[in-house]
Amino acid sequence: MINYLKGIITSLIKTPNNRLILILEVNNIGYEIQVPARLAKQFSSKTEATTQIFTHLQSREDQQILYGFSSAAERDLFRQLINVNGVGAQLGIALIDTLSLEDLVQAIIKSNTKKLIKTPGVGVKTAERIALELKTKLAQWRTEAGINLVSDGAILAPEILEEVEMTLLALGYTPTEINQAIATLSQDSKLLKNTNGEDWIRNAIAFLS
Repeated sequence: MINYLKGIITSLIKTPNNRLILILEVNNIGYEIQVPARLAKQFSSKTEATTQIFTHLQSREDQQILYGFSSAAERDLFRQLINVNGVGAQLGIALIDTLSLEDLVQAIIKSNTKKLIKTPGVGVKTAERIALELKTKLAQWRTEAGINLVSDGAILAPEILEEVEMTLLALGYTPTEINQAIATLSQDSKLLKNTNGEDWIRNAIAFLS
């Protein structure tokens, strides 16, 4: 089992089916690693940079695929997700791409299916199955992994949320990108107290730029 790889990023490739492949050179060997879009975005301007990628190796009869993540916790959550019946690797990647690590764990623990179905390809039944199978496991695991969840009261006001979503949609951002921005910005306790929608929009655009 490969826990992580540390090497030089030589290129980032987008396949015809929109999967993102990072080429990481380690000791003169180039590894092809499929990564979430969020991680790929971080590395898009860092070609030739040395980095560490936490990996999961999936072995099939016809091929072996390496999946890469920014942290061990993110990788371990991916492993939990793909153990759920009906959740394959691509859906696991999509879940991690749509919600922040903390937001995804909290949505599962709280059985917040409305948040889970924001992920493309995740329907109500799949969301319910994920919550049912993982909520107890993740409640214990997130403490061990050092993941701090947002308190129940730390929720963006609905009127601000709607303003931010509508504005970003009008600017051409996709629902997935918007969910990522809001999930990440919602981890900022100071920003959560800010009721100025324009400030949220500016911060979201800065995050997505």
